[in-house]
Amino acid sequence: METVIIAPHPDDEIIGCYKYLTQTNPIIIYDGDTDAKRREETQKLRDHAQIKIQMFQKSIPPNFLNKDTVLYFPDPTYEIHPLHRKWGFIGEEIARQGFNVIFYNTNMNAPYIHEVNNSKAKEALLNTIYQSQKSLWQYDHKFFLFEGYNQWLF
Repeated sequence: METVIIAPHPDDEIIGCYKYLTQTNPIIIYDGDTDAKRREETQKLRDHAQIKIQMFQKSIPPNFLNKDTVLYFPDPTYEIHPLHRKWGFIGEEIARQGFNVIFYNTNMNAPYIHEVNNSKAKEALLNTIYQSQKSLWQYDHKFFLFEGYNQWLF
């Protein structure tokens, strides 16, 4: 089974999907409009996780839309950032077509959020890879203390 993590911003794959980032060999799809500096930061992730592919896209490549792929999207209900919601709505559309979609949350306001077992490792990975974004979690520890997943039934 293939794991594909949709990360609207570089750092969302760690914040929202740390468990699957470290337990599988995922494919990570970042938003295609990501700037060069943030794209460069993502390359450091390969030194710390077994990542099959990292790509920047404006849509989901059709070859990933099959019954053997688990797709992780931002939750369109609980995410508040417009780009996260945009990708979440794409995930909802794909889920409604019968594909295996699991939703995650990066702002930790969803009722399915739980504590991460190894939050120190998650924080260390965020600090190592995404130094330009460190101010987000430096004083707001929810980004590395929690995560959660939700699958909708239709």
